[in-house]
Amino acid sequence: MSRIALLVVILLSFSTARAELLIRVTEGRVDAVPIAIVPFEGAQNAPEDVSQIVQADLHRSGQFKPLPAEDMLSRPRNESEVIYRDFRVLGVEYIITGSMKAQETGGYEVSYALFDVNRQVKLMSETYRPPVSQLRDVAHAISDRIYEQLTGIPGAFSTKILYVTHNRNDKNPYQLQYADADGHRVTTILRSKEPIMSPTWSPDGRKVAYVSFEDDGLPGIYTHDLATTNREKVSSFRGINGAPDWSPDGQKLALTLSRDGNPEIYMLDMATKQLTRLTQHYGIDTEPRWLPDGEHLVFTSSRSGGPQIYKLNINDKSVRRVSFQGAYNARPDVTPDGRYLVYVHRRNGNFNVGVQDLQRGTFNIVTRTDMDESPSVAPNGSMVIYGTQDRGTGVLEAVSIDGRVKVKLPSKEGEVREPAWSPFL
Repeated sequence: MSRIALLVVILLSFSTARAELLIRVTEGRVDAVPIAIVPFEGAQNAPEDVSQIVQADLHRSGQFKPLPAEDMLSRPRNESEVIYRDFRVLGVEYIITGSMKAQETGGYEVSYALFDVNRQVKLMSETYRPPVSQLRDVAHAISDRIYEQLTGIPGAFSTKILYVTHNRNDKNPYQLQYADADGHRVTTILRSKEPIMSPTWSPDGRKVAYVSFEDDGLPGIYTHDLATTNREKVSSFRGINGAPDWSPDGQKLALTLSRDGNPEIYMLDMATKQLTRLTQHYGIDTEPRWLPDGEHLVFTSSRSGGPQIYKLNINDKSVRRVSFQGAYNARPDVTPDGRYLVYVHRRNGNFNVGVQDLQRGTFNIVTRTDMDESPSVAPNGSMVIYGTQDRGTGVLEAVSIDGRVKVKLPSKEGEVREPAWSPFL
């Protein structure tokens, strides 16, 4: 089954909610690359305008500055109509042209091409023939291809965002949902009267794990197959059952349990259900996150007197501290290449997202809000999504790993919290 086909199966497995995340770029790079996405021929008659979606994707990345269509001196439909000087005089560096043609089968033929204005050459072109239901998927795939061509980094526009919403006016106020990375096509996985916490994706994107208090208000860890909707309670020990995280091979879950009296880090083999205790300390050990090598974890511990980030070798169970900036560091996540450690840092009474370069030892605060939580790194390592407060309401925001691009993702309904960025799908 193709990746796009798998996404369609998953999307059809649930009812789609009307509420969507709104996307607002609040701060982009001052050196964003000027680019012109010419309105695609035939897009005005299509149910989805692929060119508009591509323009919104590239703008949302903060790396590109799209030229408004009304400012274009010409609107080429194909390579033969491209007049480079019309775009050069406007400072544009790249042009995207394309077309959308309805097919007798009911689908569309979508073609695009990318041109370098200064070199006056075509860099790439492709054609897709999707059904109508996959037009948004094709648009995001085009954005991914263009982003990678121009930056050298794989695009993450085809990924998903998993999160928890809370609407106190709903009879089931807690909902576990996911959406496209641009906030569209919201899908509800679970509705509950009780809290839902700590959602996380399996490395293949087919399952999610989360903590639910639906069983008489007691915490349990569940896994949920997105295509089949099958759920399984995998942990319901006495006390804390929290903070699940899938291993890179998808065979294990790291989790926090207090079954022996104190919160410790454990590892659960998903096939055999064998449980292995990884930490043993009188402090509170919680919030484990796997490193890409599958042999180490980072986690939050109070063993030094306050919350700090530690690194654990799962083979010999050795532990060493890795965060030293300030008295409070928690909720770690790691970039896919293992170089950057992202976590919540308290400074001057504010809780911000900080990024630590594990190679150079540098540390930078990349957010300016004051109640940040649950940072989650995009699968290409370029952005971090996190929960924060906006006028007393929980919202999602995203920031580039260098702090230069900031995006706000408020919901139309209720509060949003506990985000988790999907792997590449």
